[in-house]
Amino acid sequence: MKSAVENLSPTRVKLTVEVPFEELKPSIDAAYKTIGQQVQVPGFRRGKVPARIIDQRIGKGAVLQEAVNEALPQFYGQAIDETGLKPLSQPEVDVTEIPLEDGQQLAFAAEMDVRPAIEMPDFTGITVDVDDVEVTDEDVNANLAQLQERFGSLVGVDRAARTGDFVSIDLSASIDGEEIDSVSGVSYEIGSGNMLEGMDDQLVGVKADETKTFTAPLAGGDRAGQDAEISITVLSVKERELPELDDEFAQLASEFDTMDELRADVTAQTERAKKFEQGAQARDKVLAQLLETIEIPLPESLVEAEVESHFAEGSEEGHDTAEHRDEVAKNVREAMKGQFLLDAIAEEREVQVGQQELIEYLVMQAQQYGMDPNQFAQIMDSNGQVPSMVSEVARRKALATVLEDITIKDASGNVVNLSDLDVEVEDGDEGSDDSGSSDDTEGSDDAPATKASAKKAPAKKAAAKKAAAKDADAADATDAAAAADAAAGGSEQEAKPAKKAPAKKSPAKKAAAKDSDATDAAAEGSEEEAKPAKKASAKKAAAKADETDDASEGKPAKKAPAKKAPAKKAAKDEDAADA
Repeated sequence: MKSAVENLSPTRVKLTVEVPFEELKPSIDAAYKTIGQQVQVPGFRRGKVPARIIDQRIGKGAVLQEAVNEALPQFYGQAIDETGLKPLSQPEVDVTEIPLEDGQQLAFAAEMDVRPAIEMPDFTGITVDVDDVEVTDEDVNANLAQLQERFGSLVGVDRAARTGDFVSIDLSASIDGEEIDSVSGVSYEIGSGNMLEGMDDQLVGVKADETKTFTAPLAGGDRAGQDAEISITVLSVKERELPELDDEFAQLASEFDTMDELRADVTAQTERAKKFEQGAQARDKVLAQLLETIEIPLPESLVEAEVESHFAEGSEEGHDTAEHRDEVAKNVREAMKGQFLLDAIAEEREVQVGQQELIEYLVMQAQQYGMDPNQFAQIMDSNGQVPSMVSEVARRKALATVLEDITIKDASGNVVNLSDLDVEVEDGDEGSDDSGSSDDTEGSDDAPATKASAKKAPAKKAAAKKAAAKDADAADATDAAAAADAAAGGSEQEAKPAKKAPAKKSPAKKAAAKDSDATDAAAEGSEEEAKPAKKASAKKAAAKADETDDASEGKPAKKAPAKKAPAKKAAKDEDAADA
């Protein structure tokens, strides 16, 4: 078999393949056997019909059609392997020659979008500036206050509710008299702003057993964004009593005996969190600088497809505007460039992804969606998104290797050494504290670009409990992640070439087959390299996916269960103290 590549543009190629008759003959023989099993000819047993009889009764064109349909995906995949192309889209195939006689060849051409070649700069010559690490008394006091709140207790009060109080409520939402959703006995902190728009203002001043009715847009479910009539009945009002910050509290909340020791530990952890913020800042800046200085061509057909996909997924009325389309297209291009760049770095540096790294990523993502890690991993596997998650981990690791090569300086001109943090570059433990992790959670799993939570409790005992819980989560995810074990071997999974291609009939050969349009059924489609800007979204720390709400990678097939209730979050009353 011979194959040749013609570059049509930096992101599109034409692949020409010529297959000798000898290599196609096994497929022709198999086609005769298949058709012989399907037809019944008087005088012959099924499956024993000679080839010449099949040619007379069915036509040799039908046999060649069957053979080409079965063989074309194999030859296409073989040509992709030989040429090293990295397809981004399904190919447009045109069969140009069909061997009507023995000794003639099969020839076809396939046009496809491919990942562009990217010329890498000298990373050692790149310098980025980050903020100084400054730990103030306000920072330390804020972290102590958060720790203090975790050990507070809720006490019922007989007065009107205030901001900061916890209320137990029954809530219902209706539109045009039809009840959309309802919840009972939900605990809510007034002022948290994590349920319905305007709900905090409505609850201030309300006493137990009183009901408030108002109109607000729904926050979730099939009718998210629609105005609904909200009815809230307050069942109880509680305030949080905080323990004194003294030695007794230090012994309760940590392994330390005195408040001075606890404060010193909180100060040290706050400083560490600031250093992780430096790493996150360096990560974002170096990626932005690379995207600005490196020319990365994009296949416009893929950009347009991503934009159309975005607006095809349940767009709200007035959502599809020229201004919004421009914004979505800009985000798609930015995310796509980031993926191409990081994929190229990962390939150049031979970044590999191990099973344990994939499991840690699965657990972290499951926490993002508030799902059981095992269930989340099964959803990812059933929707075929494990390869894209492997690619995402590889991209994070690739960007971390770049951070090791560049020079990072703080505002005072001092060189920042991220290795001083003494963590693995893809470690996600810092900042995943369930008690008060930073909102920038996606940055928390690719140290040194990890953003350690400033809210992390310094209590060593509490931390030990959390670590055990994380280990349990990881254990829960292991079984489901094992289903993806084959994909966890390395980031090259994503770069596997397409193995199947839909064949298109050659206009010049119509007379060759009685049923010539069967060549259109050659194969179902290519196993594309993970589509850029489609899933990353998900949580693309390196490519700043949190800046684009449209072109993300890593989301659970857009099937992460949306909460139907108008409330975004809800906790039972007895869990309010843990909040």
